Amino acid sequence: MQDLFSVPSCFSSGEKHHLPDATASAATRSGQSAVTLVYRAEIAGQSRLVTVTWCRNLLTHGMQVSIEGSAGGGRDKTGVGGGGGREHGGNGQGGGDAKSCSACKVEMQPWHFWRKYGAKQFQVDGRAVDVVWDLRAARFSDEPEPASDYYVAVVSDEEVVLLLGNQKKEAFRRTGSRPSLSLQDAAQLVCKKEHVFSKKRFLTRARFNDKGKLHDISIECSSGNLTGGMDVDMAIKIDGCVSVLVKHLQWKFRGNDCISINKMKVQVYWDAHDWLFGTGLRQALFIFKPEAPPSLLSASSFDDDEFSDFCLFLYAWKVE
Repeated sequence: MQDLFSVPSCFSSGEKHHLPDATASAATRSGQSAVTLVYRAEIAGQSRLVTVTWCRNLLTHGMQVSIEGSAGGGRDKTGVGGGGGREHGGNGQGGGDAKSCSACKVEMQPWHFWRKYGAKQFQVDGRAVDVVWDLRAARFSDEPEPASDYYVAVVSDEEVVLLLGNQKKEAFRRTGSRPSLSLQDAAQLVCKKEHVFSKKRFLTRARFNDKGKLHDISIECSSGNLTGGMDVDMAIKIDGCVSVLVKHLQWKFRGNDCISINKMKVQVYWDAHDWLFGTGLRQALFIFKPEAPPSLLSASSFDDDEFSDFCLFLYAWKVE
């Protein structure tokens, strides 16, 4: 499989952007937390990327779903439960080529209950692809994406090729579609890109393979004042345990290390230059990328199902 999210030598300025993340960029400019999840799913006979972005601020949550290769702005589909109120259809480049991408955007404001329920249909290589959601009872924690009591489904060729949320029975009942029949066609999370805001402690969670546990990740600085000439240490913790400790961050603001998470090797990269030397709203970039197992390992000691080509990008925005 082609590595879409390889880490370049100077990853701060050379990060490869294959994601339609305009929503996340707009959200971070306005101080909203945002998380973009990229899945690989079998859609219209090909493996394609589906990008789901969640945003939140003090008043509202937002969701956007983009499908690689879709054309046109999409249309409301009333045959699966009615339109969802204020949905926006956007077209990245038009046409039906594999690079084009249409988006379904939903704003979920507390005083507009009906906007949390709807469906939209796109065309991908001449085939209909439906995006169906029900967020009316969704429960949110401190993260932009819902924690429970919701579903978002993508339907292609009468199969649910991507299903998010814990209300799976409701999703299958509403769409009248079956799950993907082949395990090879099951959607895989290939990238998580998150923007978090804090003074000195930045939190996220990630699962580094499909069968692994959800890990708590925190980035912590010994001082909230990073520009006052003070000697600052930085710790990267996994499930509460220090995995990377950077002493004298002002001299080691860029670097990388290899850590072990449940016997899986994970490369960690960081670039905190702007924290120390930037002005205004400043960000640091952290990348977590599992290592592919050495080819010399025998089949008896390595299960290919336990490795996924996943990459986590964490943008830590420092607020005063």
